[in-house]
Amino acid sequence: MPLRITNINFKNFRSYEEFSLSDLENLIVIVGQNAVGKTNIIEGIGLLTSLTSFRSATSAELLKNGTDFGRIFIDATDGNRQLRIELLIEKGKRSYKLNGKPKRITDLKGLITSVTFTPDDLELVKGSHGKRRRSIDILGSQLNKNYYQITKDFEKVIRHKNKLLKDDASKDLIDSINELLIKVGAQLVAYRSTFFQRLLERMGPLYSKITGSGEELTGSYTPSWILEDDQQNEVLESQIPERIEITKEEAIFQLSDSLKRLQSREISRNRTLIGPHRDHIDLFINGMNSSIFASQGQQRSIVLAWKLAEAQTIEDMTGQLPILLLDDVMSELDEVRRQSLVNFLSDEIQTFITTANINYFDEEILSRANVMKIPFEE
Repeated sequence: MPLRITNINFKNFRSYEEFSLSDLENLIVIVGQNAVGKTNIIEGIGLLTSLTSFRSATSAELLKNGTDFGRIFIDATDGNRQLRIELLIEKGKRSYKLNGKPKRITDLKGLITSVTFTPDDLELVKGSHGKRRRSIDILGSQLNKNYYQITKDFEKVIRHKNKLLKDDASKDLIDSINELLIKVGAQLVAYRSTFFQRLLERMGPLYSKITGSGEELTGSYTPSWILEDDQQNEVLESQIPERIEITKEEAIFQLSDSLKRLQSREISRNRTLIGPHRDHIDLFINGMNSSIFASQGQQRSIVLAWKLAEAQTIEDMTGQLPILLLDDVMSELDEVRRQSLVNFLSDEIQTFITTANINYFDEEILSRANVMKIPFEE
């Protein structure tokens, strides 16, 4: 039996001074109008499972206005173990505990995994490459502790290099930081391209099932050394590579070569032009770039397939289904796609759904759910 959340408790978190849910089943439907705090619940659970905020919030933003300290925790069990994961929040600081003992984020990665689906995720198709890169990095970081550490190391390297470039640092200093960028960046490219390949293998069949069409969903991972500049070039049909995964060894060679060739351009522009922070991730329907040509219905089918593929990828790699966190997405999907999502839900996968409209769910679904109204009725 996978770990399942049984209790949730917030104190001075976002809009909540005190908030708790207990005796939770596998399906929890949280009903309330807009701006009553439903999304805050989803965010809090995410901070205790995937250990990240889909809003990219600072510690100060997580605290209720006028407070200096907050605390959120979940209790979870698999029938044998009893776990309590806590997050303590202060302005400028976050710290985690597991069963009362201080833990680093890396110690908790993968303990309880989750997949979050919000209306903003509909930008995964039409939005920036950064949106798609971050989504894959969040998935990979839950499944591989080294992946998480590499993303943090790379962020530090890029910040440092960009500062050196803006400060007109010497060539020796630039060369030194480039050595670190190559080492860390090559590993990140290898990790990310591998996880995207795994995700894509699941997305294709899911997209076909959701749409019921003969359309083929494919994708490409185009590293920065192929793009070689900062123009927003789109990968078109003729540029779809025969493979997506890139080895660490290949990435080391290509990053090293490109950084040498483009060093003068980076210096003149005062920013880093080569690295995994500029890689492109594209999706195609029958060879046509979905960010340009996909209809609204196709976009929503791709995003739904992406999120369900994340859940399946987690199960493939861990043997455990993740927790699903669905924040007001039913209103963004039409009847066909809502039904596809509902069909994916089962008694085996714990799911938290927020909605402003309970009528999106039939009686069979509601009969096996914890239905909770926010704000709570007296």
